[in-house]
Amino acid sequence: MKYRKLGRETRIRRSILASLTKDVIINGYVVTTEARAKEVRKFVDRMITYGKDGSLVSRRKALAFLHNDSEVVSKVFDELAKKYETRDGGYTRIIKLKERRGDDALEVRLELV
Repeated sequence: MKYRKLGRETRIRRSILASLTKDVIINGYVVTTEARAKEVRKFVDRMITYGKDGSLVSRRKALAFLHNDSEVVSKVFDELAKKYETRDGGYTRIIKLKERRGDDALEVRLELV
């Protein structure tokens, strides 16, 4: 599986991706760089797919990735799974915004469809 390293060590990268995934699930969107958004999209889609499956194994996988945050996992399994039950994928969209002033990185808004 190809993935972006984002210039971070593995444990830090996983923590960043889990935090951004939680933010998207809780708030419905997050503003970040394009590279991070493209990586986070995979994990948000995976969490919603786990929610649609609804099994105990899926719930435990979601809990393990989201640092045992049961509120976020229950939102995925109770609300988002029902919202997207007829949709086969593509639960997020990326909207390009502007270039960040400090380092000229392209900022985007990753949001749930």
